[in-house]
Amino acid sequence: MSLYRNAVWFLNGIQQYTRKGYVSNASQYFEPQDLNVSVVGRSFMITGANSGIGRATVLAIAKKGGTVHMVCRNKDKAEEARMDIIRETGNTEVHVHVVDMSETRMVWEFAEAFKKQYPSLHVLINNAGCMVHKREMNAEGLEKNFATNTMGMYILTQSLIPLIQKSRDPRVVTVSSGGMLVQKLRVDDLQAEKGYFDAVMVYAQNKRQQVVLTQEWAKANPVIHFSVMHPGWADTPAVATSMPQFHHMMGERLRSVDQGADTVVWLALSRAAARTRSGQFFQDRRPVPAHLPLAWTHSSAEEIQTFITQLETLSKAIQSQPDDDLNSPPGTSTPKFV
Repeated sequence: MSLYRNAVWFLNGIQQYTRKGYVSNASQYFEPQDLNVSVVGRSFMITGANSGIGRATVLAIAKKGGTVHMVCRNKDKAEEARMDIIRETGNTEVHVHVVDMSETRMVWEFAEAFKKQYPSLHVLINNAGCMVHKREMNAEGLEKNFATNTMGMYILTQSLIPLIQKSRDPRVVTVSSGGMLVQKLRVDDLQAEKGYFDAVMVYAQNKRQQVVLTQEWAKANPVIHFSVMHPGWADTPAVATSMPQFHHMMGERLRSVDQGADTVVWLALSRAAARTRSGQFFQDRRPVPAHLPLAWTHSSAEEIQTFITQLETLSKAIQSQPDDDLNSPPGTSTPKFV
C-alpha cells in the first residue's frame, strides 16, 4: 500500500505540482480579479515569514495595505526582511515577533500576550514548518518536527481563535503539503517513536495531522473560515536545505516562490475564497480531495477524537508546566510528554 501511495502521488505530482502544472491550472481556473482587493484595516499573522512562501505572502499582503505580523525564529533575518518589504511596498504596518515555533511553551506565551496587546486579528496563516532529519527533542520533550509542524500550529491557533472569531471575515489558512496524501493519521505514534525515523514520512504525517485539524476546527468554529493548502513543489530555501536531492532532480520544474504562495494569498484575501466551504484542502485555488483513490488513508471518528484528545492533553501539560522546568537548553531536558 505504501508503494502504491507513493507511486500514485509522484505521478500526480509530476503533472500537477510542478511549474507546468501551476501554469496550466492558472490559465484554466484563475480569475485575475479575485485579488483586486484592498485589505487596509485588516490584520494578518504569518508564521515562518522571513523567507520562502511566508515572505512572498507577507509581501503580497503588504502591497494590498494589510497590517502584517511576521512571526519568525531569527530576529536579524526577520528585521532584514521587514525592512525590505517596507521599502518595496511603502507599507510601514509590518511588525516582527520573534518566536521559535518548535518551542511550544514559547508559542503559547506569545499567543496569550498577543491577545492582550492587540484588539483584533483577521487572518492567521500557519506557514512555519521544518523537516529535521534526526530525532531531536524540544525543551518540553516533544519531537521537533511534531512540535513545530503540529503542536506549535495547534497551540497558536487554539489560543488565537477567541481573538480571530471577533473579527470581520475571520480566516485561518494552513500551509500543508501534498506529501500528506501518502500518510494515514497514526494516532498510536504521533511523534514517530516506532521503527525507523524517516524525516520525509514524519513530515508527511505532520501534514496529514494539519489537514485533520483544519477539518475539525471548521466543524467546531463555524464563524471562522478554515482552509489548508498544498503550494506545489516550490523552489524555496526550505526545500533546498531539507531535500537537496529532490531539489536538484526537479530543477527548473519547481514552481517559483510566488507561484507556491499564490493560493495562500488567494485564501487569505479574496472574497471568492470566503465563499467556499470551510475546512477544505486546496491546490491552485481549488478544493481537491484530501485522500488518494483507493489509498485507505481515511480515519474513523474514534481515531480523530483520540488524536484531538492527545493534542488537548499535551497542550494543557505544556501550559501548566512550571517555569523552572523550562530553563534547560532546548533538546537537553528530560522528555516529559509522550
